[in-house]
Amino acid sequence: MSQTSATTSAAKAPTIPKSIRFLFGGSAGMLATCFVQPLDLIKNRMQLSGEGGKAKEHKTSLHAIRAVIKNEGFSGLYVGLSAGLLRQASYTTVRMGVYASLFEKLSGDSGKPPGFLAKAGIGMTAGAVGAFFGTPAEVTLIRMTSDGRLPLNERRGYKNVFDALIRITREEGVLTLWRGCIPTIGRAMVVNAAQLASYSQAKQTLLSTSYFSDNIACHAVASMISGLVTTMASMPVDIAKTRIQNMKIIDGKPEYKGAIDVLSRVVRNEGLFALWKGFTPYYARLGPHTVLTFIFLEQANQAYKQYVLGDFSGGGGL
Repeated sequence: MSQTSATTSAAKAPTIPKSIRFLFGGSAGMLATCFVQPLDLIKNRMQLSGEGGKAKEHKTSLHAIRAVIKNEGFSGLYVGLSAGLLRQASYTTVRMGVYASLFEKLSGDSGKPPGFLAKAGIGMTAGAVGAFFGTPAEVTLIRMTSDGRLPLNERRGYKNVFDALIRITREEGVLTLWRGCIPTIGRAMVVNAAQLASYSQAKQTLLSTSYFSDNIACHAVASMISGLVTTMASMPVDIAKTRIQNMKIIDGKPEYKGAIDVLSRVVRNEGLFALWKGFTPYYARLGPHTVLTFIFLEQANQAYKQYVLGDFSGGGGL
């Protein structure tokens, strides 16, 4: 071996295996979901409020929270938790693993992080792949969290996510599990391009100042910035996804023809700003979820690098 190659090999830091990156990504998302599931439920109820030309069910997020607790009890805020956990186990495991792997690949031997556009590109790729695998859990989550708003005779009454998956397959066909897959992938591409890229960029910018070092405070601030950017960018496509996945087939015809039909009808019947309906619970859910997910992920990555790989150079790799 030449002196140059030996020096390069010695300088090249050990990396976290891809399987571990996937595991840490999914676990971080599942842990965060345990804290923010009620906000996800409220966000879905708000987005469905006013559907079909009906009067708004909930004027504000607080009104929606009070209604859920009054009609379904405090535990009603956690309806669909099993679906939320499965969604993270599938969607987040894949997207975080793919993003971290591509980020590392584009950084190369130099370790220099890719530019913002490259980050956005790998974020969109990671989101699209993760969304495809996570759509079945997404469909069950939307249905389970929205069930309590329906009259008793119209409720689906799924016991848990596995009961929902089995019944949907048996009663409506296996392809129903991928209903709304296109807007789900579209949303995921927007979310990941905004969330992962803006997090990496915000963290990089914060670290370039004299006020932050690579620690939990930096991760938290970068996550909240990322959550705000992501919320503003992704809400319209999220509403389209939510309504398509919750829709019923009436007289053999679906309520909506597609995402464009949903968006045009929302704007026509409920106004332009209805596309950001549920902004507060969406950000209240996405902000902390982003913070917790990235903090858990960064800490797990750092612990693995230090205690398994013996790399004490710092940083979680995002």
